[in-house]
Amino acid sequence: MTVFTLGVDDLERAVAFYRDGLGLPTEGIVGREFEHGAVAFFELEGGLKLALWSRKDLAHETKVELRPPSSTEMTIGHNVGSKEEVDKVMEQARQAGAIITDPPHDAFWGGYSGHFLDPDGHLWEVVWNPQWDLPE
Repeated sequence: MTVFTLGVDDLERAVAFYRDGLGLPTEGIVGREFEHGAVAFFELEGGLKLALWSRKDLAHETKVELRPPSSTEMTIGHNVGSKEEVDKVMEQARQAGAIITDPPHDAFWGGYSGHFLDPDGHLWEVVWNPQWDLPE
């Protein structure tokens, strides 16, 4: 996988959350000159990209009926190198406007994690797994 796309209700708001709130690098919204084409790309680790695209435009492009969003369809995992980093990222997300649904805590499986909802209701898990060696 190289890109994952999140459908959002307000592209400007979503870009501000990820760029300004979480500090992810982006060139901003591109493709405005095309009907249904406005999108923002964010560079992530390992060459992975996050794309933000209007839910209405995503439904139009894919020929899938636009339905109400559900936060329980999936989580996006952000693995970090320590408990302290989990706390830091969770606080950064909270300050950016995220709703903390599950504050950082020791997990039953030996790690440490917390969950938050972004402004469009996408569910994120910030997690430290002591069994995983993450690249620097």
